[in-house]
Amino acid sequence: MSFSNIMDSNSYTGQSADPDTEKLIEARTHLLGPAYRLFYERPVHLVRGSGSHMFDADGTRYLDAYNNVVSVGHCHPHVVAALTRQAETLNTHTRYLHEGIVEYSQRLLATFPAELDQVMYACTGSEANDLALRVAQRYTGARGVIVTRDAYHGNTEAVTAISPSLGGATTVGSHVRAVAAPDSYRSGTEVAERFLADVEAAIAELKAAGFGLSALIVDTFFSSDGIYPDPSVLAPAVAAVRAAGGVFIADEVQPGFGRTGETMWGFTRHGVVPDLVTMGKPMANGLPVAAMAARSEVLEAFAREVPYFNTFGGNPVSMAAAAAVLDVIEGEELMANAARVGTALRDELTRLAADDPRVGDVRGAGLYVGIEMVTDRAGAGPDRAAAHDLVNAMRDRKVLISVCGAQGSVLKVRPPLVFSLSDVDWFCTEFADALRELR
Repeated sequence: MSFSNIMDSNSYTGQSADPDTEKLIEARTHLLGPAYRLFYERPVHLVRGSGSHMFDADGTRYLDAYNNVVSVGHCHPHVVAALTRQAETLNTHTRYLHEGIVEYSQRLLATFPAELDQVMYACTGSEANDLALRVAQRYTGARGVIVTRDAYHGNTEAVTAISPSLGGATTVGSHVRAVAAPDSYRSGTEVAERFLADVEAAIAELKAAGFGLSALIVDTFFSSDGIYPDPSVLAPAVAAVRAAGGVFIADEVQPGFGRTGETMWGFTRHGVVPDLVTMGKPMANGLPVAAMAARSEVLEAFAREVPYFNTFGGNPVSMAAAAAVLDVIEGEELMANAARVGTALRDELTRLAADDPRVGDVRGAGLYVGIEMVTDRAGAGPDRAAAHDLVNAMRDRKVLISVCGAQGSVLKVRPPLVFSLSDVDWFCTEFADALRELR
């Protein structure tokens, strides 16, 4: 398997689709252009979803162990009802008064530390991260940004420049320095010390180059880098960034909204309070809505000098759906479910891995698990081919996952928060069979 970037790490190569599927693929490519990617050697034609399950055009059921977009489950009836009621009543932009955005903002900010006291809305995580960069630059008067080496923060021009994992013809900005992710699997107890040293070196480089330091931005689970949940690594680095005049932006698009099972937000596990927090995909269970929470003193300069308007960001329908997601997370105790079911999943995967030297590490928290495939445990060499084969073997067994990491060697397991113990049994049964078949 060739591997060049995050978009091609688990994509269809045009070689294994059946004739009917190929016709649909050809039509899609003709109409949308070739930049889009499809998952798996045999793409899946999905038509319906319910909870943690999806169904293809033939009615075959799949276990969704990948989607955090529908964080509270596909087509959750409470969310569907809420957005339907509001869509039947009014949908407009945020330059009119409406209670929905105020009430939701109060609820959302109540989930954060008190220092994060204001929130702004957009439609996507990309937009939220773009906005955060603008706010940080205005506050600090500097341009330099530090990211991790295989980070993904979105696809506007500004955030593509801080997303090394995109690869291809995209380039990291000259004002950006990328540091190695805190690989606790290979670095062990020195992981926090190494991460701090790398961040300090990047700060020095940015200042020497005349960019100064605006921000350190990280996904607090280091999702694209390979899923590194060690909570010891961020606090020292954030302290160094603030001492150098920069701000810390926590990208919570993937680890936020209770995914780790321990806390509502990934940064809380690290014992830090960010200056800016961005969120997106899971926020309204698939309806496009995103946000940036901020310390008001950090936001003040931008808010005073730059009028902000996002036509659809924070519209009444989006706010109704987002509020319904909070209802479900709280009412169905999905954080506790993520902790309980996630522990069961990791425990069983660890048991399966004990007898298979191709599985080097099982790591994660809550319903976010990384399974590192290696060529040998002693050397911990990444095995991208094994990961690729397992992802497609699981797809053939009707279980959907993907990959991440610099070499595409980490299986990425990130199901909806309604994943159940029976889903764990289904997943692990098929995973064990896939391991045996590919041995």
